[in-house]
Amino acid sequence: MEEPYHIVSKKGSQELADFLVKNGQALLPMVELIEQAEKAVDDLVDEAGRAMIETVLRLSAQGVAGLPHSGQKGGAVGWHGREKGTVCLKERKLRVDRPRLRKKGKGKDGEVPVPAYEAMQAEPRLGSRMLEILLQGVSTRKYAEVLPAMAETVGVSRSSVSRQATEASEEELRRLCERRFDEAELLILYVDGIIFGDHHVVGAVGVDAEGKKHVLGLAEGASENQVVVRALLENLVERGVKPDRRYLFVIDGSKALRAAIDAVFGQRQAVQRCRQHKIENVVSYLSEELKDQVKAVMRAAFRLPAKEGMARLEKQAQWLEGEYPSAAASLREGLAEMFTVSSLGLSPSLSRCLVTTNLIESPHSGVRLRTRRVCRWRDGKMVLRWAASALLMTEQHFRRIMGYRDLWMLKAALGRNQSAARKEVA
Repeated sequence: MEEPYHIVSKKGSQELADFLVKNGQALLPMVELIEQAEKAVDDLVDEAGRAMIETVLRLSAQGVAGLPHSGQKGGAVGWHGREKGTVCLKERKLRVDRPRLRKKGKGKDGEVPVPAYEAMQAEPRLGSRMLEILLQGVSTRKYAEVLPAMAETVGVSRSSVSRQATEASEEELRRLCERRFDEAELLILYVDGIIFGDHHVVGAVGVDAEGKKHVLGLAEGASENQVVVRALLENLVERGVKPDRRYLFVIDGSKALRAAIDAVFGQRQAVQRCRQHKIENVVSYLSEELKDQVKAVMRAAFRLPAKEGMARLEKQAQWLEGEYPSAAASLREGLAEMFTVSSLGLSPSLSRCLVTTNLIESPHSGVRLRTRRVCRWRDGKMVLRWAASALLMTEQHFRRIMGYRDLWMLKAALGRNQSAARKEVA
């Protein structure tokens, strides 16, 4: 059966505008009110919109019962006056006058629905639209204030907003947790944590061979907890991330993250620790007058080839260990994994985004922005729901990584081309 209702395209909107210009006598009073600044444009648009909807409802009723003939006999279905009703307009409900139809001689039992009204009554998108607005920084207490001010708009209660947002966010979390990656050729996995009040969430973002980013999964718990991180990585394996392949993991330096990678994917994986985190960790042990100097030394060393860079930082650690032993120990810890990308022989444009966790911290910043109005995190489930919803919304704006055209170099360095060839031969 052909659907009777269709989305109006931009072309259809333009045709409607052309028609109204040619037959616009009814709009002239509105034009005068706008020109005389006696009424806000938004108010006029709301009134015109309500009138347009009520016209659509009458036309729909007319398609069922024909033209209304007051006092005359008509067909099997007749007009039976009007009554107040509501239609859903994304994030609000609007009161309208709707026509009533009845089968002749059936009384109240013969009520006939108006097709257009039935279609507008459905509200499957209301919850997701509410969640979208909440994630843009509007609290449930302030939600009513961002709805267009209309005298006859039906109020949306805070509890209704919270309930529908909860349902929508649960659906987003389910959608994220059920994603499959069997066909995705992932090369890079970024793993990092984000804090929500007293709760920690560990997230993973992957980059495929074309440079496209994918939100892979979430786990509630601190990134310093190996059990939590391992559970996240094992879940990725269950959903299609192949553990027998070699990847480049980019992490912040957490020992728990490193141990979990070894446990799930094996010790042959390439792991790059975030250089910016290393700099911050080292200088946190230094006096103010030394911080800038050590930062400059470390950044210069990171620009050198792997062997030379590590030698330069070892000299820096020897210079620090007398007066600042904790800084020296921090500098030496995981030193080789500061230069993993350098040792792979990649192009500078590609290497730039592989030596820090900025790629995953950027969407995490989007999550913080979208959840900044939440005052109280009740439990870990609530945190996961909001984090999943905000991450998936942020994912819509993902772009390919810098230097993605050179990912073939990383693929070759990881031995992925050879492993694919062996499988074809087998």
